Amino acid sequence: MNRLETFRSCYAWLMTANAGVPADASGLREAFAAVPRERFLGPGPWRVVTPLGYVAKPCDDPAFLYQDLAFALEPDKQINNGQPSLHARCLAALEIKAGERVIHVGAGTGYYSALLAKLTGPSGSVVAYEVDQDLAAKAAANLAEYPNLTVVPRSGLEGALPACDVLYVSAGATAPMDAWLESLLPGGRLLFPLTGAKGIGAMLLVTRTSESSFAARFVCQAAFIHCVGARDDETAQKLAEAFKQGGLWNLQREGGLWTVRSLRRDSEPDATCWFAGRGWWLSAAPK
Repeated sequence: MNRLETFRSCYAWLMTANAGVPADASGLREAFAAVPRERFLGPGPWRVVTPLGYVAKPCDDPAFLYQDLAFALEPDKQINNGQPSLHARCLAALEIKAGERVIHVGAGTGYYSALLAKLTGPSGSVVAYEVDQDLAAKAAANLAEYPNLTVVPRSGLEGALPACDVLYVSAGATAPMDAWLESLLPGGRLLFPLTGAKGIGAMLLVTRTSESSFAARFVCQAAFIHCVGARDDETAQKLAEAFKQGGLWNLQREGGLWTVRSLRRDSEPDATCWFAGRGWWLSAAPK
């Protein structure tokens, strides 16, 4: 094992442990250990994402990348390679199995798409959508050695999407988009950031339990760049207030948004409603 492989192995253990992933979840840990993050971030020095903005580190040693930090991809557009422990928590929640068909919306330069390809294995497939043409071109180059992965240089909202078992979204939306829900096969899982006006919210996991029924629950807090075409300003303002009042930062995850158990569509909200959008609502009652 060379120096970078040693760093990557340690990083994989730390990221999955920080995310609360069980020690026996070896598939996810092995995926993090196998994918070289430096390939997807370009040459250093790199810019680190902090609450006060980007901080440039005078370092071009790839070992520096194996920390629980988000790094800039296109700082002028606030596009970043996200925090690994957040994505570890999300990928663990999706419980991706070998052979499943996966869609990734918001691939960036492809790092987390590569992890998805490792998780579903050679018998599965990943279709990665990226609307930014420069990033899509970089992703296609970075992911060329993954035979089970296809990069599509367009929005993950245009037209019908392929049928899938898993749909992972890496940009914030103000609703579970119809195109995403309709692509899910029976038992299919959608995980996306449901975010308010400033991009702050939580990861919502939606599971198709029947043709017209969806279980739903929040996985964790999250902040993401906006998903182009998946935003409604009025709903974003309502969501920001709902998250503020609904216990987003409740570490015990009790009450408020943490009570959500199902997604309802095309029906009137009842007393179990936690939040209602345009034609959809989240209920504390199971579906």
